[in-house]
Amino acid sequence: MSGFNFDVITLLPKAFELINNLGVITRAINKNLIDVNLHDLREYGEGSYRQVDDKPYGGGAGMVLKPEPIYKAYESIRKLPKSKTLLMTPQGKVLKQMDLARWSTLDQIIIICGQYEGFDERVRCLADEEISIGDYVLTGGEIPAISIINGLTRLLPNTLGDPDSLVNESHNSSLLEYPQYTRPQVFRDMKVPDVLISGNHKEIEFWRKEQMFKRTFKNRQDLIKRDFCGLQSDEYDGDDWLWDL
Repeated sequence: MSGFNFDVITLLPKAFELINNLGVITRAINKNLIDVNLHDLREYGEGSYRQVDDKPYGGGAGMVLKPEPIYKAYESIRKLPKSKTLLMTPQGKVLKQMDLARWSTLDQIIIICGQYEGFDERVRCLADEEISIGDYVLTGGEIPAISIINGLTRLLPNTLGDPDSLVNESHNSSLLEYPQYTRPQVFRDMKVPDVLISGNHKEIEFWRKEQMFKRTFKNRQDLIKRDFCGLQSDEYDGDDWLWDL
């Protein structure tokens, strides 16, 4: 083992082949900054058919993952001193940037991916946290698991070429990132804001902070705390209040 360890229990290990084409994440694997260990749930299935699912008690549509294979897979994983187990489920709390930052101080994340109509309720006992990536339902927990591996890996030391690129990202401080521009200076009559080519770093910093507030207020008011600057959300009136911050 080397670096940060991801151990993923999944019925679809081939879904994680995507990681081999994700640039920064792939380089982190090649540089031994992370290990991604896939545990094929089918290998822990029961009987000659390697059964991993069954019909739900009480009736209902679909199949439910059995507890025995998941427990066997989980118990086969070597646990590191600083380890957490995440259960991918649409019933979990929605993933936030602060969660990724919190987990980045660990040695290991174990991820259990759901499938079909879900899993036996007793599987929840294995998890430290239940996580969703949004208020919608996918066919399984593999895409959410890849999202966590991606988002967490880029926070680890020596993963990104320029660590400063993490400083002003969206969601780091409950605000969305400011607009970014590159060459050409004019593209289809759309110009780069004059302040960005002024060379005045103080004014650029002020403009960027202002744009972060404006963009967040326009697109994600839910991210702005009700007590922000001593104001209540019903006191906000258009963009005017932003200019006084």
